[in-house]
Amino acid sequence: MITVEDIAWVRYAAPDLDLMESFLTDFGLHRLERTATKLYMRAAGPEPFVHVTEQGAARAIGFALRAQSHSDLEALAQQTGTRLGKRDEPGGGHVVVVTDPDGNRVEVVHGYEKQRTLASRPPFPLNPSQNRARRNDTVRVARGPSQVQRLGHLAMYTGKFKEMRDFYLDVLGMRISDSYHVGSADNTVASFLHCGLKDQFVDHHTLAIVGTGRTGFEHSAFEVIDFDDLVSGHEYLQSHKRWTHSWGIGRHVEGSQLFDYWRDPFANKLEHWTDGDLINDSYRAGSVAFDPTTCLAQWGPAITPDFLA
Repeated sequence: MITVEDIAWVRYAAPDLDLMESFLTDFGLHRLERTATKLYMRAAGPEPFVHVTEQGAARAIGFALRAQSHSDLEALAQQTGTRLGKRDEPGGGHVVVVTDPDGNRVEVVHGYEKQRTLASRPPFPLNPSQNRARRNDTVRVARGPSQVQRLGHLAMYTGKFKEMRDFYLDVLGMRISDSYHVGSADNTVASFLHCGLKDQFVDHHTLAIVGTGRTGFEHSAFEVIDFDDLVSGHEYLQSHKRWTHSWGIGRHVEGSQLFDYWRDPFANKLEHWTDGDLINDSYRAGSVAFDPTTCLAQWGPAITPDFLA
């Protein structure tokens, strides 16, 4: 077993790369490279790209997880009977491609060249009732897209919940953060998984696996600078009157993220988020009864039919 350290990018197919690029630009991503059949979009952070669209019928293809070392790739290839090869996409490096129990393409990558970070404003210091940090300064929010910093996590539907969860735990070293159950506490139907890096603090979840009986991506989630950036990005997307809002703005329960969900032109759900929990392997995993009216948000608008579709 190896241990992955983060998610790197998501990969979709769509019939119209122009339309996808238009949405993703308004969402806060930037074109890195485009060929006749592929569109690579980056965030402000150093990853070579965070979103790939391949020309074709609309669908989710897969995603990439970052290994800690080249030797991890060698071990994974030996464990899974797959091949370690060189990447021929932006950033280079090496990859082992495995398939999870639902057939998702999982690229485990290492050694790619990172990009120069893009200019973006620092988070605004906050002045809560205690520990006020903004002094002789102001908050002034520029109008425009959210300034997406990175890809943070991916949620997936599955019809093989236990097999899927065991794959990510046993093959890629992930750990359970929290779960949902229906009926008895041992009837787990969804789990949030973090990268199992022992004492190192990581995102509350890098993957979420939701056992609905269907397959595919539930949503991919992109971190923005702060709450002001999330809200201003929401207003910017709304102002175009051509993109579909799914749900938000609110604050989640598991992971605590401030969230805002949108649909791309091909019905894929994408999330802007900020202010999520950081945990390590000493975090005590919990399980709560699944009730979409109470367990998905602490505050915000009522959950929408579109979000649950």
